[in-house]
Amino acid sequence: MITVGIVGGTGYTGVELLRLLLRHPNVQVQLLTSRTEAGKYVYDMFPSLRGQTQLQFSDLDVDALKQCDVVYFATPHGVAMKYAEALVAAGTKVIDLAADFRLQDLEQFEKWYGLEHACPELLKSSVYGLSELNREKIKQANVIGNPGCYPTTVQLGLAPLLRADKVLIEADRIIIDAKSGVSGAGRKASLGMIYAENADNFKAYAVSGHRHHPEIVEALENISGQKGVFDNLIFVPHLVPMIRGMFSTIYVDLTDHAVDIDIQQLYEQFYAQERFVDVMPANSSPETRSVRGANQLCIALHQIQPKKLIILVAQDNLVKGAAGQAVQNMNLMFGFAEDAGLNGIGLLP
Repeated sequence: MITVGIVGGTGYTGVELLRLLLRHPNVQVQLLTSRTEAGKYVYDMFPSLRGQTQLQFSDLDVDALKQCDVVYFATPHGVAMKYAEALVAAGTKVIDLAADFRLQDLEQFEKWYGLEHACPELLKSSVYGLSELNREKIKQANVIGNPGCYPTTVQLGLAPLLRADKVLIEADRIIIDAKSGVSGAGRKASLGMIYAENADNFKAYAVSGHRHHPEIVEALENISGQKGVFDNLIFVPHLVPMIRGMFSTIYVDLTDHAVDIDIQQLYEQFYAQERFVDVMPANSSPETRSVRGANQLCIALHQIQPKKLIILVAQDNLVKGAAGQAVQNMNLMFGFAEDAGLNGIGLLP
């Protein structure tokens, strides 16, 4: 049994973490912080947790966090890096669900997040927490940068092609058309997020540049071992009128090397041992509702021409795209069964 602290317990990701961890067989949630709600019972804010926990929100106390085996940061960008060094020095592992430990390129981090990194040396030893691709490194890590939700769909959608022995796609011609529910924007007051602005509406945003773009490029470079070939990648996110869910449609051009390869079989073999990645039959249509509430990512392939491939990827942005993946990483770090606490089935309808 390990003890866990969650910094930032009032947001959607924080409460999703708590929901998952409360039913984890190897975890005791010891601390849940919120400066604004300190002293309030968690179930007073989130009635779904009534009868599940007697936890109260507390102020952020670093000494108290040091008593935990692992601390999750479900906080805005820039918070985790202020405390990570002190926690690691005390023997506490850190999993950050914001961007502080996602990008190794400090210049890109400062450009997109407007922050100077507080612990660049610790960043160098941190591990990017995409469980399916970095499993062995995660097992040895003290600090995990949990991937962004969009980048998770893109990396798992493209990894079998990029890890192949031959170059199977034109890396400079990738187009990612991605959609997310409004919970991806976090639990904060914002005019653009209110019901009247989003219901019966569909829109693209950050078309000229999204913070996840450099993360996607850096991650694909690491997966493929090729630098500078994904600079022309096009990534356009959209906001759809649903609470949770994420769907990415990835368009790629195949190379001559791919013509004689069974792409469907390539994906099925690549993910054959992965509990949380479902490669659906060819030409299937994954749906966001089939993964709602589950730590599951679905992939479907449509090879519409010999050299044209469409990859469809669906996940719950709050689970496999955030809290669930963070728990999956924790399981790896502490030697638990990778699916511990993550056996929930998608909620449908």
